[in-house]
Amino acid sequence: MSVNLYNSERYYDPTAYEALTRIEAEAKKAAFRPIVYICSPFSGDTETNIEKARLYCKFAVDSGCIPIAPHLFFPQFLSDENPKERKLAIFMDVVLLSKCAELWVFGDSISKGMGIEIAKAKKKGQPIRYFTEACEEVAK
Repeated sequence: MSVNLYNSERYYDPTAYEALTRIEAEAKKAAFRPIVYICSPFSGDTETNIEKARLYCKFAVDSGCIPIAPHLFFPQFLSDENPKERKLAIFMDVVLLSKCAELWVFGDSISKGMGIEIAKAKKKGQPIRYFTEACEEVAK
């Protein structure tokens, strides 16, 4: 939508222009959703951890964000048990993390992979937010 400074009869109309410009700006702002990186355990009880990661992603969506959770995607074609593939997955995790606005860490325990992601985010000065398993934010 492009707001014109002149009305349909070609008269200068700054009041309508200002009002419509503000409405347009609010509409653009409402459409923005930052991308957040979901950091939670994967290894161990993978079935439970995958279900939790899905809930964390839903929480991010409900919070107005776009979640990225590579540990839900990469195990579809890379094995966590294969050291070479795990190293590749962590590399790709860090690349995706660099594209995100924030890192959201869930749960009480920090796995080795999560520790790598947190360290990279700290090194790059990315905002990091910590949440309980119940999606309640905590200060760290």
